[in-house]
Amino acid sequence: MSPLAAQPARRVAVIGGARVPFARSDGPYATASNQEMLTAALDGLVARYGLQEPGAVGEFVAGAVLKHSRDFNLARETVLGSALDPRTPAYDIQQACGTGLQAVIAAANKIALGQTESAVAGGADTASDAPLGVNDRLRRILLEARRAKSLGGRAKALAKIRPGHLVPDIPRNAEPRTGLSMGEHAAVTARAWGIARKDQDELAATSHRRLAAAYERGLFRDLVVPFRGLARDQNLRPGSTVEKLAALKPVFGLSGAEPTMTAGNSTPLTDGAATVLLASEEWAEARGLEPLAYLTAYETAAVDFVGGDVAGGEDGLLMAPAYAVPRMLERAGLGIEDFDLVEIHEAFASQVLATLAAWEKRGLAPVDRARLNAAGSSLATGHPFAATGARVVATLATLLAEREGPGRGLISVCAAGGQGVTAILERT
Repeated sequence: MSPLAAQPARRVAVIGGARVPFARSDGPYATASNQEMLTAALDGLVARYGLQEPGAVGEFVAGAVLKHSRDFNLARETVLGSALDPRTPAYDIQQACGTGLQAVIAAANKIALGQTESAVAGGADTASDAPLGVNDRLRRILLEARRAKSLGGRAKALAKIRPGHLVPDIPRNAEPRTGLSMGEHAAVTARAWGIARKDQDELAATSHRRLAAAYERGLFRDLVVPFRGLARDQNLRPGSTVEKLAALKPVFGLSGAEPTMTAGNSTPLTDGAATVLLASEEWAEARGLEPLAYLTAYETAAVDFVGGDVAGGEDGLLMAPAYAVPRMLERAGLGIEDFDLVEIHEAFASQVLATLAAWEKRGLAPVDRARLNAAGSSLATGHPFAATGARVVATLATLLAEREGPGRGLISVCAAGGQGVTAILERT
């Protein structure tokens, strides 16, 4: 056989993960950069699995959604500031809220193809230290001054500056093509699918209760690294109830009838970072490490949230997993009933419920709610955009290992831009 002939793909093991506790924006991590948080998470992983020696990790793949210009090489700079071998290659990736899971997929593909034996994937985001851009009109004037050939030309250009040009360009949580925030898009979808307020509040309260219970039983003992005085996710409210959440006023969809989305059933702006260690079975065996689970399938999708059936709910901004998951399951020969655990990123409670309804409409079996987000999810932990995917992978793999027998888990992550990233983890 030619050395270039196709070889069978290898199984990709999820060995473990490490993340910092997630914090509400403008709180404990207000002055922490993406790099500082990601380095803390990576160092926690290095310490946990003894990855300090040269060549221990084949590469590091990570990203952030809100990036300063200084973060142009975030993954590589994180490696250089960490306990990992400085000769470890690294690169950035970005797909909005799907960034962390896409980083896992990118790393897994190289392991499956035999191009590397191990890799770390992850992501970080800070809503507190969001980049402030130069006002675009001021930017154009400054560029004109730079291009001027004479002192007089530069002075003429700079004389165009007005007080209004000094207002910074602040990042907005809005889709460029619609001008609507993610929450407003989700409100349209919630109305289209008839998602009730009480159901949203119940999902949110359950997320908090389950996350609190997971902390109490020690699920995160090896997954969460204390950082800047936090040992647990700051957004966690163990005492959340439907009654307490019902008292909150709606904050999205206010222009429509009977708005249902509140700050309590939507994720808050959050700071944090997460990493996950992936490897071949041979690498894990050589180090005496038992894989938590194996990454066996993944699928991405996108919807036309600009010109598609948005009002009808089919092409809502966050509905791409409604298409990705059925495709992935058909390819894998599986149904929803074949999964012991289902992890749906909780950008909004309404979005989770709309996704579940859409899966059923497309012929999938109803998801057993006892199996849905068994240790809580983004409504309780918070959602540092690029960190969520790695958090979900590490948590789900740990939950599967906790069962001590064979099991299968489904991951569904929606993302800005009308995209979705999904995956399957299995433990045999």
